Amino acid sequence: MFKVVENELELVMFNGIWTTVWAEKGYELEYSKQFLERYVVITEEGRYVGTAEIKPFSRESNINEVCDFQDHPLIANGSGAVAEIDKLAVLSSHRGPYVAELLSAAVQFAEFHRLNCFVALLEPMLIRALRISYHVPVERLADRILYKGGDVIPAIVHAEEVYTHRSRYSWLIS
Repeated sequence: MFKVVENELELVMFNGIWTTVWAEKGYELEYSKQFLERYVVITEEGRYVGTAEIKPFSRESNINEVCDFQDHPLIANGSGAVAEIDKLAVLSSHRGPYVAELLSAAVQFAEFHRLNCFVALLEPMLIRALRISYHVPVERLADRILYKGGDVIPAIVHAEEVYTHRSRYSWLIS
């Protein structure tokens, strides 16, 4: 089950999960000053195992220092609403089924806010899983880049494609 972070306990769990995963991957920790929504994934047993954070995106967003997202035609011509997705993390012992929970949370947010896409810096194994296992329409904007201690791939996740064609994505959770 995924849910919005609504209280201090959930925020502590949220921060504990993504910081654990970041440390495992060798990334420097970077706390967000602004966000639109934060999600946690909770198992049936009540364990907190995953996180996702949706952040506002603009020409001034720090993510543009890594890759020129603002120059991508979808973003540059202002044809759609865009947000950044960050802190996609699932504890290593729970990676299998809970990635779908995080993806579903992001798609639900995108649909509610009528976003066209998310910009993201994705871990190479995650981008592979998104494309191969989940068939998520992800557009790589560059090759691997060393960023804050680990490799990332700048990408655009075409969320509108997912929520307008729900039947193509059997993993999608309502």
